[in-house]
Amino acid sequence: MKFIKKHLSNILFFGFVLLLFTPYGLPVRTTLIKGMSLVTTQIFSIEKDKEDIKKISSFNWKLVNNEGDIVNLESMDGKVIVVNFWATWCPPCIAEMPSFQKLYDAYKDDVVFLFVANDKENKVAAFLNKNDYTIPVYFEASNRPVEMQSNSLPTTYIINRKREIVVDKTGALDWNSKKVKNLLDELIQ
Repeated sequence: MKFIKKHLSNILFFGFVLLLFTPYGLPVRTTLIKGMSLVTTQIFSIEKDKEDIKKISSFNWKLVNNEGDIVNLESMDGKVIVVNFWATWCPPCIAEMPSFQKLYDAYKDDVVFLFVANDKENKVAAFLNKNDYTIPVYFEASNRPVEMQSNSLPTTYIINRKREIVVDKTGALDWNSKKVKNLLDELIQ
């Protein structure tokens, strides 16, 4: 007991490092991020200022779905689109996936969802199966539009029927929130 009291700060430090900076800490980081995403969705607006809205200059972006079929963004012109860039090794991406699954389930008939994975296909398939996710996953087959260039994960865009990016968010959010649903309801009308 004397040993533990004497070295408690070192034990706590190494425990913290073990939990947060090793693969064993992934569930802990994911839970912390999930909690923060609920808070940040309530604090920050998801809508862009009118002067900050960018129109996508080219819809010629090829993606490959998990069945190996090539899909082009051009075929989705005139639709409301949600694009999410993510990876299985990204704690904020993992944290927001349950809310994206719920949003997808509610809006899959009215909105096009493109979950673009930055990962190996077999890892993505295992991740989806393990978590019972049915979201449509794609892999990039050509360069994305310049207006959607980002080096951060997760990054999510909501595009209206006029090819305008009305939401451009980096980091985890609760995508099944009332704010997002209200925005999608407005865009699909």
